Amino acid sequence: MKAVTVLGSTGSIGVNVLDIIQEHPDRYRILGLAAGFNAKLAAAQVRQFAPSIVSMATEDKARELADLLPGDQCRIVFGEAGICETATTRGADLVVSGVVGAAGLPPTWAAVDSGVNVALANKETLVMAGPLILDLVHRRKVSLFPVDSEHSAIFQSLVGHNRCDVEKIILTASGGPFRDRNPDSFDSITLDEAMAHPTWNMGPKITIDSATLMNKGLEVIEARWLFDAPPEKIDVVIHPESIIHSMVEFHDGQVIAQLGTPDMRGPIAYALSYPERLPGIMPKLDLTAVGRLNFHQVDRGAFPCLDLAYKALEMAPDAPAVLNGANEVAVAAFLDGKIRFTQIARIVGETLETESGHSMSNLDEVMEADARACAKARQLVSEINQRG
Repeated sequence: MKAVTVLGSTGSIGVNVLDIIQEHPDRYRILGLAAGFNAKLAAAQVRQFAPSIVSMATEDKARELADLLPGDQCRIVFGEAGICETATTRGADLVVSGVVGAAGLPPTWAAVDSGVNVALANKETLVMAGPLILDLVHRRKVSLFPVDSEHSAIFQSLVGHNRCDVEKIILTASGGPFRDRNPDSFDSITLDEAMAHPTWNMGPKITIDSATLMNKGLEVIEARWLFDAPPEKIDVVIHPESIIHSMVEFHDGQVIAQLGTPDMRGPIAYALSYPERLPGIMPKLDLTAVGRLNFHQVDRGAFPCLDLAYKALEMAPDAPAVLNGANEVAVAAFLDGKIRFTQIARIVGETLETESGHSMSNLDEVMEADARACAKARQLVSEINQRG
């Protein structure tokens, strides 16, 4: 039986992980949970899965959880120290890293450093600290199993093939809600419009990243490190149906693709069970019902965030971390109604130009780059608000 710790247990990835695990009680048991701010849902998860340790985002939320759980049902911790303790609890066979944003990097780093295999849904880990985390992975002799549907597709397409034979990695993108919208109207995009993703049901931050195509840019950076592929060998194509999740082209011109219904349970289950496959996880794919599979080039002028991600890979080592930090602040500002949709890319671009240019040799320097970028992006948001 595999002992699993879930970081981000109350988010969309974590909830799906726990749903799969409850369907296979003979295969998995929950050792630890990191639940963020949702104490009520965390309490329900503790009652159902009986973990030995649970982490909450703050001390207040830890007290709230304790009040909801009479008796000593589990150890309750909080904050960054708490989530890192949860991530390194002895006895885990796999840590699922499902925390959104830069906050997921320290506990994922801690899990890898402790020698535990990681199912990686937190793309910021590789975006911010790709070469450093992979060096740690190699030194600790652990495995990273991708949970993003695109990277899981690439991972599956590469099984049984030599990496040296790869000509190109092709990431597919749904294109988000604005793939067919006139770019001249982007300034008037509302939050409700940006949140109306045509294919996937995701959290708010990732949904906005999908609308700007920054999510695909972050995936390009992630793929660069996860599959040791130079940026010029990573392409992005718009595939509105979201049936082909990504593809690998080989030197001989042949392309291998992974297909499936757009459901995160598939890649999650594969990361949990690799190299086996769990039965009955997803609805069967009926290609006759799908009818057509369409592909289009990305309008780079309409979606500048994608080019900003490629640019970050060409700049100083800290540039991807700066890009990510600025984007987190800008997306939060858009979600709060403080900036317009088009100002997300402008804030990220200006921050990337002014705040990158440093080397990075350890986790502290990565987090310093993130803090520097966030501070600059907040300044830019404030200036926009002051101008009205």
